[in-house]
Amino acid sequence: MPLVVIGINHRTAPVEIREKMVFGGEELPDALRELAGQPGVREALIVSTCNRTELYCFADDGAGGETTDGPAEANGPVRASVPASDPSLPLSDWLANWHDLAAHRLDINRSLYRMHGTAAVQHLFAVACGLDSLVIGEPQILGQLKDAYRAALDQKVTGPYLNRVMQTAFSVAKRVRTQTRIGANAVSVAYAAVSLARTVFEKFSGHTALLVGAGETIALAARHLHANGLGRMIVANRSLGRAQELAAEFKGFAIGIDDLAAHLPEADIVITSTASPTPVITYDAVQAAVRARKRKPIFMVDIAVPRDIEAEVSKLEDVYLFTIDDLQNVVNENLASRREAARDATEMLAAEVSLFEQQLKTLDAVPTIRQLRDDAEAVRSQTAEQARRMLASGRDPREVVDFLASTLTNRLLHGPSQRLRQAAERGDVELLEAARALFAPNSSDPTPSDQS
Repeated sequence: MPLVVIGINHRTAPVEIREKMVFGGEELPDALRELAGQPGVREALIVSTCNRTELYCFADDGAGGETTDGPAEANGPVRASVPASDPSLPLSDWLANWHDLAAHRLDINRSLYRMHGTAAVQHLFAVACGLDSLVIGEPQILGQLKDAYRAALDQKVTGPYLNRVMQTAFSVAKRVRTQTRIGANAVSVAYAAVSLARTVFEKFSGHTALLVGAGETIALAARHLHANGLGRMIVANRSLGRAQELAAEFKGFAIGIDDLAAHLPEADIVITSTASPTPVITYDAVQAAVRARKRKPIFMVDIAVPRDIEAEVSKLEDVYLFTIDDLQNVVNENLASRREAARDATEMLAAEVSLFEQQLKTLDAVPTIRQLRDDAEAVRSQTAEQARRMLASGRDPREVVDFLASTLTNRLLHGPSQRLRQAAERGDVELLEAARALFAPNSSDPTPSDQS
């Protein structure tokens, strides 16, 4: 039962496709429970961000389809470029059906990637370390993975395997970040957005920024803008209290989301990142703002998926609208300083994946070892009780010791001996060879005479 990953990300699909695959916060619990109930799925987890939607499942062989690509390689060829060739595969079907995307099935199949086993584990570790992010090394994805894991825990759809692989991924990410320079020179989507704004405005000191949303991405954008000497900041959010909290940190001004249109004319820079399923800034609102500004340009960056700003806004003169995909050019400039660190991190990942799989193999033996010890303990307890009764009845202690030794030996070896004779009768050579390897004397084991 391997780890199976089925997903779509910024490398394989444009925002127009990705935004159709997002799992909103309200639907996530139901989606997790339904996914965990699919045939062959034993454990499940869903990661859904602006750049990726991925299903992580511990599943029976065949439940997720065959691997369509190899392990992750930072800054290597575009991964997951092999299309999902079989649209009937159960988990792919489930993903498309959940989002009611039958009409877009062809585009989705071209964009999906599937991995299982070692490739899936390496992909997860790469994602956790930020090696698969739009901005290489960005730390936000690790927090998003932890949120996804907590959501799955809350719905009780994880188990021993996913718990172990996720905890290992978090530990690996921490080691990679501390032992390489993958996190040096802090870079993020928010940083890229502000860097793009710097190409339009020589200085920020005389300008006003309108930040829509109050999550981590907007908070990061606010910090970068403030550090670059922004003149004035307005924060808009559905929760006015959260907007006020963020605005106060930078001596800004907070408004509710319903007041956006009224304040758009004040904004030279607009950066949006909300979880709204529909646009919060309309074409009509921006058109009115441009008129009120007497055609003074507005720079807009829409980081959200689904988009916060209606796509038609890009057609307006004096409006420079960029989506999250447009940040790629800025991101590419930041990649050079992290490529060497990414190579080091990739080498670490290969070793960590190998170590994890070795540790995982030992888990396969745990139930058998536990059963073997429980059975042996039951035999020991029964035989020891018989020996105690013999002593209590006045039997010679030497006779009792002989009884204890021979009876315990016979009882422990009876079952294995019988099964070995049966294996020999039916010509089961593999079982006989396994028994020889299992019970062969080991020179490193202490002999009875070595023990005191």
